[in-house]
Amino acid sequence: MSIWCGRGGLDQVAALDDDEADIAVITPAAIAALARDGSPVLGTPAHGELRALGTLGHDDRLVIAVDASLPVHTASDLLHVADRLVIATSPNDGVNVIGLIAHLGLELAGASVPALVSRGARMLEWERPFPALHAFESGEANVVIQEAVMTPSWQRIASRRHVRYIPWGDQVLAGLSRLGWPAGELPVGYLPEQDQPIRTIDFSDFQVICREDLPEDVAYLAAWCMVMTRLALEVQYRSFPRDRTPLTYPIDPRALRDTSIPLHPGALRAYEDLAEQAPLTEGLMWK
Repeated sequence: MSIWCGRGGLDQVAALDDDEADIAVITPAAIAALARDGSPVLGTPAHGELRALGTLGHDDRLVIAVDASLPVHTASDLLHVADRLVIATSPNDGVNVIGLIAHLGLELAGASVPALVSRGARMLEWERPFPALHAFESGEANVVIQEAVMTPSWQRIASRRHVRYIPWGDQVLAGLSRLGWPAGELPVGYLPEQDQPIRTIDFSDFQVICREDLPEDVAYLAAWCMVMTRLALEVQYRSFPRDRTPLTYPIDPRALRDTSIPLHPGALRAYEDLAEQAPLTEGLMWK
């Protein structure tokens, strides 16, 4: 057995397609459904052979923050002041899911990246959230579009300037909903200087995926391990407050089987078998 580090995006699906991996982890969970069904809007072909082994919870959002001095109150407003903007986000390179949805969200808002750049906006793009958040915190950027909202990096972005969080808008959320992508909300005070709830794009959960031809006993074992050894995983996150953890805990076995694409038959059988054993192992498994 070997474990290889990918980028957590559509490269995971490619690794399964190319027989480079038997099992992969993709985030957020919504992208698994788009990868399985395909989306002309996102340029993703259908991969009908994808199946799920389980979902590991991860409560996250994709948020737009701007320097409060900018006359910007919605995502569409960005186009009107494009010549003043330095936007820190992730690349839309066909793999990175943050960049994929951030760029699509801007397009649905009527402020596509090509339109912004043509009017003078400058894009700063990194694979992961933290360089972009640091660029905003340091003043190198005055707009950031990123996820990982539970991390300390988001708590520091208002350390040197006043911040405003702007909604994506109903048009964007409706357009994403038609693709099967959920909306989400952050409560008042979750982020620095956040004085009202933010209705934004959901970016939650890790999904463990495979192909339908994964041997049934292997799929069964993978699901069995996620249930029966989950305490070894969640204990690594119990130092985080429950609303600030990169992995939701306690891990509920019933939530493990709540997936955005169909479960592999072997995984489904494992969850059903373990549920039947619940009266005998309730304290270990189901609380």
